[in-house]
Amino acid sequence: MKGDRLTTWAVLTADQRNSRRSADRVPGALAALAVAVGDRLALPFERTIGDELQALTADPAAVVDVVLTLSRLSDWHIGIGLGAVDLPLPASTREARGPAYLAARTAVEEARNAPANLRLIASETVSADPYRDIVAQRAEAALVMLRALVSRRTREGWEVMDVLDDAGSGKTAAGRLGISPSAVSQRAARAARAESRMGAGLAASLLAEAMGVTR
Repeated sequence: MKGDRLTTWAVLTADQRNSRRSADRVPGALAALAVAVGDRLALPFERTIGDELQALTADPAAVVDVVLTLSRLSDWHIGIGLGAVDLPLPASTREARGPAYLAARTAVEEARNAPANLRLIASETVSADPYRDIVAQRAEAALVMLRALVSRRTREGWEVMDVLDDAGSGKTAAGRLGISPSAVSQRAARAARAESRMGAGLAASLLAEAMGVTR
């Protein structure tokens, strides 16, 4: 992930909603993100300024999982910048520079008023290629729709997703949850399990294309 041959990165910036009127959510978000994507980041998430988090990755699937994790926490605006970064990478994302970081700064500021409070912006290193620019726009649309979909989930819905992912079957999940297999299926349907998995796959595929990642 830190190789000098990589030219397109994703800078992920998240800003806490209504931070002046609510508790500090940064520690909890950092813990959740470390579990979800910690080993797939070139520069790990850390608090940058105030109630803002930032990280760097070259893994398109990690970008999707960050969006899902922060959507589950429900307290965050998300800005994603695609493009080049200055190499070699520093030890901390707070010290990193480059077009992708500038794009992410604009993205998180615009996310406050964007659909699903998410924006993805491609820097000139990506948008100079008209095809990749279009793909990046489609990736943003896929992430916005995915976030809007999963943001409707209840705590029960997230729980059944976790148990199904771990158990591997509805019958096993039913035993763990103490409910019937049909109840598991109903909860999974209400949580849009199938639809969200398809959306996540589409978003990761479009991001990979925009970032020039071979999958």
